[in-house]
Amino acid sequence: MARVVVDVMLKPEILDPQGQAVANALPRLGVNDVSSVRIGRRIEIEFAGEPDLDRAREIADKLLANPVIEDFTIHLDGATAEVA
Repeated sequence: MARVVVDVMLKPEILDPQGQAVANALPRLGVNDVSSVRIGRRIEIEFAGEPDLDRAREIADKLLANPVIEDFTIHLDGATAEVA
């Protein structure tokens, strides 16, 4: 089986309250050299046959990501990221 990975992240201009909460908690753990944290989602899609990146892109665009506030990248599991 072939696995395609979709990484979904908020667009840079969108406020990320989860990321801010993590960044604010890091100094309490003794981590003081992190200036920003962004939180996203990783979705794995397994195809029965050959991986179909175009189909995965369509799935991500129509179902997995909100294109108004999120960007996504698609890549084969174990490969370098391909920008959507």
